[in-house]
Amino acid sequence: MARIHLDRIRHAYTPELARAGTYALREVDHVFEDGGAYALLGPSGCGKTTLLNIISGLLTSSEGTIRFGDRDVTTLSPEDRNIAQVFQFPVIYDTMTVAENLAFPLKNRGVARAEIERRVSDMLRRLGLEAKAKRKAQGLTADEKQKISLGRGLVRSDVAAILFDEPLTVIDPHMKWQLRSELKALHRQFGMTMVYVTHDQTEALTFAEKVVVMTEGQVVQIGTPEELFERPRHTFVGYFIGSPGMNVIPCKLEGGEAVVSGARVPLPAGIANAGGAARTELGIRPEFVQLVPRGSGIPVRIDRVEDVGSERIVRADLGGQRIVSVVPEGEALPAEADVAFDARALNLYADSWLVETEARR
Repeated sequence: MARIHLDRIRHAYTPELARAGTYALREVDHVFEDGGAYALLGPSGCGKTTLLNIISGLLTSSEGTIRFGDRDVTTLSPEDRNIAQVFQFPVIYDTMTVAENLAFPLKNRGVARAEIERRVSDMLRRLGLEAKAKRKAQGLTADEKQKISLGRGLVRSDVAAILFDEPLTVIDPHMKWQLRSELKALHRQFGMTMVYVTHDQTEALTFAEKVVVMTEGQVVQIGTPEELFERPRHTFVGYFIGSPGMNVIPCKLEGGEAVVSGARVPLPAGIANAGGAARTELGIRPEFVQLVPRGSGIPVRIDRVEDVGSERIVRADLGGQRIVSVVPEGEALPAEADVAFDARALNLYADSWLVETEARR
């Protein structure tokens, strides 16, 4: 296992793009602690796979250095970094059996036969492939092949890190939860450093101890699932994390209050100065937006109500701005509604970044 230090990493795919300041990956300066479970989360094209390939050695960054522990690995190959990488689509040997595929990386490293048999048997059991151990991989389904690919990365105990690039994309939806659970169990058992790329927030939040949220080549927040939900440091994080995502409402600041659609909204105590930002916005999760009778808050027009079982998602118009509220099932909705905000859950953003309160500094 290894502590991975990304020291001012940036990447452009050509020297011309670098000279123009067009970077696929903007500066990343972060440490993945030894034995940690991390997820790189963001939409397609945000730079997460670029960052993963720089960690693995498939790409050499335009700028910055990478250290595994005290060792500078910036220019080393994946083999010399001693990492295992599991890709989006399975990379296996079709002419080998399932068991032979799992044993292959261990045989290459001279592991004793008895130990190989023990680890392969354990991995077959974990992956639910015991009955197909002696079958050629060629005739298996796509999700079975990807399970083999996952197993080949996990069967080794000597790796510095295991990197996963959207490994569950081709897995049957009913199997995804089981495999995520197995990954977490293996992480707890062996304490491997794991970095997992995904665009699926459920995968990221259920697998990782720390989630690295990315957009447009930039890391905008690194935190626990709770931190990302409760205190998004960037409006993108608030909107991307959660279902439905955080409401982001344009506002103006006057006398320590926010003005929204002509109404004044008290801000959390001790809010710092927005610093002359060009754009200020309020952020609040739908769970903390209450629908109250007309005259009790800020007027809205309810456009749509979606019943999702234990709760209802109410979509409304607030002075031309879309706003969403989550209402418990069975709670009456006013015929004419206003919205009221839980002040404790309000965040203020200046040019998309969270404005800290004195109490939170």
